[in-house]
Amino acid sequence: MVDEAAAKRLVDVMAAAFPDSAVTGYDALVPDMRNDHKDRHVLAAAVRGEAHAVVTLNVRDFPDEATGPYEVEVLCPDDFLLDLLDLAPAEVLAVLRRQAAGYRREPRDLHGLLDRGASGGAAQFAAEVRRRL
Repeated sequence: MVDEAAAKRLVDVMAAAFPDSAVTGYDALVPDMRNDHKDRHVLAAAVRGEAHAVVTLNVRDFPDEATGPYEVEVLCPDDFLLDLLDLAPAEVLAVLRRQAAGYRREPRDLHGLLDRGASGGAAQFAAEVRRRL
């Protein structure tokens, strides 16, 4: 169960970090989406927000026939992070180091952060970062 106060803090932090990221006005598109019923709001928001990709562990809920007409690519976190690493390796490594250093609890180092990422769906990314260290 997710702590409601913790979830609100996370949403507030994300909104402050990415003030232009909120998507509204997508409700009317939801019925037209042809992906998994429980995730139609996600694809509708991506379409309304003119996103190029949706990053999800539930790739199967977003089949090509549902996303293709809108030119929305569906990526698992591992592939998304590997793409970022290829595009901006120094920046990605710097961000990972800052992220690990900013934690008050474990993981407080880069290797611990990579361990957590590997267990959370980004095993190839974690392995590739380790290879580049």
